[in-house]
This record gives sequence, structure tokens and C-alpha cells, in this order.
Amino acid sequence: MATVKPLTKAQVVSQLAEKLSMTKKNAGAVLDALADLACKETKKKGSFVLPGFGKLVKVQRKARTGRNPATGEAIKIKAKTVVKFRVAKACKDAIL
Repeated sequence: MATVKPLTKAQVVSQLAEKLSMTKKNAGAVLDALADLACKETKKKGSFVLPGFGKLVKVQRKARTGRNPATGEAIKIKAKTVVKFRVAKACKDAIL
């Protein structure tokens, strides 16, 4: 099976510009503004929804005990905050 490389930012910008009949500069600005908005809203409110695509969610992980894979020794893993992306049902159905 051949490996397929994901689109680069330049390729995404190019396709957006072509699809929306705008310049690549403007399409890049839209993509950057969307990414910036998603980061700010997730940080401030704990989640950001992009309708039809998915949701960024800030989640608290509890402290837990893990294992060092090299030695098998038990180690303590601290509690931390992580960001998860939950794919919307409509997007998942379209892909699968």
C-alpha cells in the first residue's frame, strides 16, 4: 500500500483559494485567523466548535501510575491539562 502524505499548509491554502475564488494571501489569512480563534476560544472557554467538522476540548487528566517501558519500573505521572479533538458525527459519517 502506498503511503499518502497529508496536505501541507500551502496546498490547503491553494485549494481554499481556488474553491472560494480568492487570492492565496487572503485564503492564508482566513486559515490563520481560524486557527488563532480556535486556540483563543479553547483556552478561554474550554472548547471550540467548528460546525460539521468537530470540537476542540480542553480536558483535565488525573494523576496516575504508569510504567517505564525500558525498565518496567512504576512511575507517577502528574495531573495535567490536554487538548483533544472530537470529530463531528456528520464528518465521521462522510469519511467512513
